[in-house]
Amino acid sequence: MEHVMTASSPLRRGAVAALDVLGRLTERDRLICRTLWEHRILATEQICDLCFTSLVSAQHRLVTLWRLGVLERFRSIRPVGSESWRYTLGPLGAGLVAAERGVDPPRASVLRDRVVALAAGQRTGHTLGINGLFCALHAAARSRPDATLSAWWSERRCAAEWGDFVRPDAYGVWEEAGDRVEFFVEHDTGTETLARVAAKLDGYRDLAEAEGAARPVLFWLAQPGREPALRRALEGTLPVATAVVGTGSPADAVWLAVGDAAPRRRLIELAKRAERATVPSR
Repeated sequence: MEHVMTASSPLRRGAVAALDVLGRLTERDRLICRTLWEHRILATEQICDLCFTSLVSAQHRLVTLWRLGVLERFRSIRPVGSESWRYTLGPLGAGLVAAERGVDPPRASVLRDRVVALAAGQRTGHTLGINGLFCALHAAARSRPDATLSAWWSERRCAAEWGDFVRPDAYGVWEEAGDRVEFFVEHDTGTETLARVAAKLDGYRDLAEAEGAARPVLFWLAQPGREPALRRALEGTLPVATAVVGTGSPADAVWLAVGDAAPRRRLIELAKRAERATVPSR
């Protein structure tokens, strides 16, 4: 049985002036806030991948931001051990990003309800899985002077853009050594049947036909044993590739294109497969 622990330190509930706190925030702190506004929740390790080089440094800074009311956090307590802290926006962090965007900040009660919903939500693990992929790409980009993750769209933003056709878990653009690949991500946690997962490709085919070009659709699997059967279900004309969480950086040679037996390819190499793909028609 798991219990959810939310943290509310008395240190962060004092009368610290909001302007004083905002004046102490670094550009890295602001990046964390902007990312959480768009993507809702990140684990400590993911924030480290996003913008730190040391996990200990990340942990120390995140505790400070939580105490100041910039962030909120929670984690599950298990019979043996506990998971790392999950962070989301606190009142000051939400107020900062809202001011940058010229919108009204969410009320404190809305933020509290959001923390509870994230802590208890069945899709929180799924969201963390998607966010982990993109934070790992950020880490890869920081170690490579010729690479950058130039776009990372949330499920909500994808739905607003392509909802008439598809509702991907995320969309991204990876650039490396002068090449560029746009891609959609579907995070497979094993809760849906193979037929239901494969049926998602119908919408991607319709989108490719409407736009005259097909972007790679990447299936990011939480369960390694599911990959062979899923690959058989995904065969078709679209550029599709699969990889398993934990096998390496998503920028590296972890992607196995459907229709290929080997080798696994680097993310940037999937751009060439997309260029060779014919636009499907039905």
